[in-house]
Amino acid sequence: MGIAIGAAIAVLAGIGAGVGIGIATGKAVEAIARQPEAAGQIRTTLLLGCALAEATAVYGLVASILIILLVK
Repeated sequence: MGIAIGAAIAVLAGIGAGVGIGIATGKAVEAIARQPEAAGQIRTTLLLGCALAEATAVYGLVASILIILLVK
Protein backbone atom coordinates (compact mmCIF):
# COMPACT_ATOMS: atom_id res chain seq x y z
CA MET A 1 0.00 0.00 0.00
CA GLY A 2 2.81 2.41 0.84
CA ILE A 3 4.46 1.73 -2.52
CA ALA A 4 1.32 2.81 -4.38
CA ILE A 5 1.06 6.00 -2.34
CA GLY A 6 4.70 6.85 -3.01
CA ALA A 7 4.27 6.23 -6.73
CA ALA A 8 1.12 8.38 -6.80
CA ILE A 9 2.94 11.25 -5.11
CA ALA A 10 5.76 11.00 -7.67
CA VAL A 11 3.28 11.14 -10.55
CA LEU A 12 1.81 14.38 -9.17
CA ALA A 13 4.70 16.12 -10.91
CA GLY A 14 2.66 15.66 -14.09
CA ILE A 15 -0.10 17.87 -12.72
CA GLY A 16 2.34 20.69 -12.07
CA ALA A 17 3.77 20.37 -15.55
CA GLY A 18 0.31 20.42 -17.11
CA VAL A 19 -0.72 23.53 -15.22
CA GLY A 20 2.57 25.24 -16.04
CA ILE A 21 2.32 24.49 -19.74
CA GLY A 22 -1.29 25.70 -19.80
CA ILE A 23 -0.41 29.00 -18.14
CA ALA A 24 2.62 29.51 -20.40
CA THR A 25 0.57 28.81 -23.53
CA GLY A 26 -2.10 31.27 -22.46
CA LYS A 27 0.46 33.99 -21.82
CA ALA A 28 2.15 33.28 -25.17
CA VAL A 29 -1.15 33.63 -27.00
CA GLU A 30 -1.75 36.95 -25.24
CA ALA A 31 1.74 38.13 -26.17
CA ILE A 32 1.30 37.16 -29.82
CA ALA A 33 -2.07 38.93 -29.90
CA ARG A 34 -0.44 42.11 -28.58
CA GLN A 35 2.70 41.93 -30.74
CA PRO A 36 2.15 39.79 -33.84
CA GLU A 37 5.53 40.72 -35.33
CA ALA A 38 7.31 38.94 -32.43
CA ALA A 39 5.36 35.70 -32.90
CA GLY A 40 8.39 33.68 -34.06
CA GLN A 41 10.51 34.56 -31.05
CA ILE A 42 7.61 34.05 -28.63
CA ARG A 43 6.80 30.66 -30.15
CA THR A 44 10.44 29.53 -29.89
CA THR A 45 10.64 30.53 -26.25
CA LEU A 46 7.29 28.86 -25.53
CA LEU A 47 8.38 25.56 -27.06
CA LEU A 48 11.61 25.57 -25.10
CA GLY A 49 9.76 26.28 -21.86
CA CYS A 50 7.16 23.58 -22.58
CA ALA A 51 9.91 21.04 -23.24
CA LEU A 52 11.55 21.83 -19.91
CA ALA A 53 8.23 21.63 -18.06
CA GLU A 54 7.40 18.32 -19.73
CA ALA A 55 10.79 16.95 -18.71
CA THR A 56 9.82 17.37 -15.06
CA ALA A 57 6.67 15.33 -15.70
CA VAL A 58 8.75 12.58 -17.29
CA TYR A 59 11.09 12.59 -14.28
CA GLY A 60 8.09 12.09 -12.00
CA LEU A 61 6.86 9.22 -14.16
CA VAL A 62 10.28 7.54 -14.12
CA ALA A 63 10.49 8.00 -10.36
CA SER A 64 7.08 6.39 -9.88
CA ILE A 65 8.01 3.44 -12.08
CA LEU A 66 11.25 2.97 -10.17
CA ILE A 67 9.37 3.12 -6.86
CA ILE A 68 6.93 0.45 -8.03
CA LEU A 69 9.59 -1.86 -9.46
CA LEU A 70 12.47 -1.50 -7.02
CA VAL A 71 10.84 -0.97 -3.61
CA LYS A 72 9.53 -4.17 -2.12
